[in-house]
Amino acid sequence: MRKYRTWHEVLMEDLADPAEAISYLDVSLEEYQMDGDIPFFLKGIRNVVEAQGGVAAIAKRAAMSPETLSKILSSEKAPQLDTLAAVLNALGCRLAIVPLKADAHATADTAPVAEVESKKVGDSQTQLIESDSPQ
Repeated sequence: MRKYRTWHEVLMEDLADPAEAISYLDVSLEEYQMDGDIPFFLKGIRNVVEAQGGVAAIAKRAAMSPETLSKILSSEKAPQLDTLAAVLNALGCRLAIVPLKADAHATADTAPVAEVESKKVGDSQTQLIESDSPQ
């Protein structure tokens, strides 16, 4: 009889690959940025930690106790930036600042707006000039 694997077993196998783990964390971070769900983001980190050797191994690489790492990953609160950076560094990655895609996340405050200026021509005429500069 053929043995079937659980979703978790497949996920752990996939996340054992560092490139897959980084892609997974990137998606987790994007989801967090869209909806602010910190526990979901931390669950993503927990999954990668488990697949990359477990809490004890990653805590050692991050120069913290396994208890501290477990507490951070099971919390409902966002970890401090330096703590998150240490954990991500232990996983072989880091946070990066990249520009948002203009078309995907543009809002009224950030999207370029066609600006209309009025210019006086002579004593009584007004000419409208359209420019692409943001307000």
